[in-house]
Amino acid sequence: MSTHETAVHGLGQERHRGPLREGERVQIRDPKGRLHQVILVKGGRFQSNRGFIDHDDLIGRPDGQVITTEEGRQFQILRPLQADYVMSMPRGAAVVYPKDAGTIVHYADIFPGAVVVEAGAGSGALSMALLNAVGEKGTLISVERREEFAEIARDNVELWFGTPHPAWDLRVGDLAEELLGMPEASVDRIVLDMLAPWENLEAVAHALVPGGVLCCYIATVTQMSRLIEDLRATQNFTEPLAWESLSREWHVDGLAVRPEHRMVAHTGFLMICRRLAPNTLPQERSTRPAKAAEGLQGAWDEEEEWSESRVGLRLSSDKKIRKVRRDLQAKASTWVEGRESDEL
Repeated sequence: MSTHETAVHGLGQERHRGPLREGERVQIRDPKGRLHQVILVKGGRFQSNRGFIDHDDLIGRPDGQVITTEEGRQFQILRPLQADYVMSMPRGAAVVYPKDAGTIVHYADIFPGAVVVEAGAGSGALSMALLNAVGEKGTLISVERREEFAEIARDNVELWFGTPHPAWDLRVGDLAEELLGMPEASVDRIVLDMLAPWENLEAVAHALVPGGVLCCYIATVTQMSRLIEDLRATQNFTEPLAWESLSREWHVDGLAVRPEHRMVAHTGFLMICRRLAPNTLPQERSTRPAKAAEGLQGAWDEEEEWSESRVGLRLSSDKKIRKVRRDLQAKASTWVEGRESDEL
């Protein structure tokens, strides 16, 4: 898409305001509360067992409609929020949930204009949150080891923004090589979502500006323990802070006010620390560190221990990845056709 087209369609207010347009994504809530995301196309129709809605009845109308079908059933129409899109978009790798992405943006202090390196683009969920935070004048360098995951992330992110984001530099390669190839102290923030982040601490220390933030998203207690002990051993970072966040909705109906039975509980651990100035030793800890469990460090040194299957991560089969890529290509084709009609 050209610079002129980017300016017309934009990444900001004009994409979230005004009447619904052809080529836009909308979220339809049916009478049972189920959510469906569709791309509006002239002559198109949303069909469900609860009734149908013609796209032409939505195009040109304000956001936030409630449509009543001939059968008397109501459907709520809204532009999806980014959190809605993330939870419904095609996935290659597991996504970083909105509750964690929002926490990362806040606690890692991702600011407009920042230079941020992200490792593990996955399906693009965290990339979208980081791009929102750095803005069009910042830089987000996302490093992904697997080319097929990078392609899925690229398609998901561009489908959301409607155009390649000017701040995004998506690379396929090795994180340590990328970081060591950057000028020293040239990166403001580094966010790692990967299996063994401790393998890259030397490269992180090279690229991260003094006072810069390192944020890691890790799945298991064993990974968290190994990472924090290795961070302390480098003596290049402040004392790490680790935690997890849980999210639970509440049922509110008159006097019936109670927590919902289901919740989004453990998705991963977050760990934050900051880069110390060169030739500076960490502040002494007020409590003495515990002795390492006998044989534990030896187990850490065994490379085969750290695999996706051993730490309990879900693996996507090649068949599933191919299907996700086909689905994304079909959606991208629909979006482009809608945009072209709109531009004419």
